[in-house]
Amino acid sequence: MLHPLDDHPIHQTPEPLAHVATGDRNFYDRFFFNGYSRDGELFFAAAFGLYPNRAIADASFSVVRGGVQTSVHASIQATQRALARVGPVLVEVVEPMRALRLRVDPNPHGLAAEALFRARSPAVEEPRFVRREQGILMMDVTRFTQFGRWEGWIEVDGRQLPLEPTRVWGSRDRSWGIRPIGERAPGPLLSAPQYFWLWAPLHFDDVCTHFDVNEDAQGVRWHENGMQIPLLQSGGDALDAAGIEAMRAVVHRIAWQPGTRRAARGELSFMARSGEQRVISLEPILTFQMLGIGYLHPEWGHGMWKGAEAVAGERWVLADCPPLDPRFLHVQQLCRARMGAREGIGVLEQLVIGPHAPSGFQGLLDGAR
Repeated sequence: MLHPLDDHPIHQTPEPLAHVATGDRNFYDRFFFNGYSRDGELFFAAAFGLYPNRAIADASFSVVRGGVQTSVHASIQATQRALARVGPVLVEVVEPMRALRLRVDPNPHGLAAEALFRARSPAVEEPRFVRREQGILMMDVTRFTQFGRWEGWIEVDGRQLPLEPTRVWGSRDRSWGIRPIGERAPGPLLSAPQYFWLWAPLHFDDVCTHFDVNEDAQGVRWHENGMQIPLLQSGGDALDAAGIEAMRAVVHRIAWQPGTRRAARGELSFMARSGEQRVISLEPILTFQMLGIGYLHPEWGHGMWKGAEAVAGERWVLADCPPLDPRFLHVQQLCRARMGAREGIGVLEQLVIGPHAPSGFQGLLDGAR
């Protein structure tokens, strides 16, 4: 089956671009965005995913304001690649690696948006995510992250909130490959659930920093990354990696809130190749539930079949979300960040399921002592 993109010399396999190179039902292709006011009063995020071997596309948009999180979810049957719209949510690549538009049309669930993400940094490719369990490939993912500013507006319950690029920053990522999505396949579990994930893209006035780790139950890492990233200059190449400083080693120290798997505060240490150590302290000021954009959602999880077309909304008071309820484990905390004399802002994303010896977690869902 041909696609208009087949007219461009960009093929990776002998197949038309309508087909992916694997028949794995867990193949996906996703946009993620977040944005936040530098005063910590507003946070929003969006996810937009295509699952070509399931013939499904879905999208969600979610906003936290005044301690309440409001979300809209959409899903459609998808029979083509390069979709731009799912229900009321549209993502448009205005200029690759430099500007993307996120639009949410008015809908009965109280949210709308007309927002433009403009790159503040080059796009940075993270190390490849590859994970096997008992020899079976569970993850094989490429992802890049980019820092930016937002302009435009979002609307919550009829109130329009301006997004000014001097005060509303955020990040985005693009990822594609194989990871568990949709309804779980029949058959026994290969192993007890265990996943430890921290991700921290941080803005400072003159640089950005990037950190992430995946660790097993003993704290052994199977993925890690640390970078200091220059700002993108006017007219600069958004794919120029020359000024990106990759760290030799990264260390995290999380003080967990008692009775939760959520950070009370954090510290990241970057060891530069020169031997210089850079320490970043993190102070959480707001919590965003990733459930609001489909992550770990029991009904609107990524790649779930909802029929030919479906749209729904939900909202909850964040203070009422039980922190050890599996639905509410996956969070992004908006944090004040300090690195030496620099002060900044960004997120610490956390998903901790099952044992993690360095953190003192022994069971599936026990909280910190």
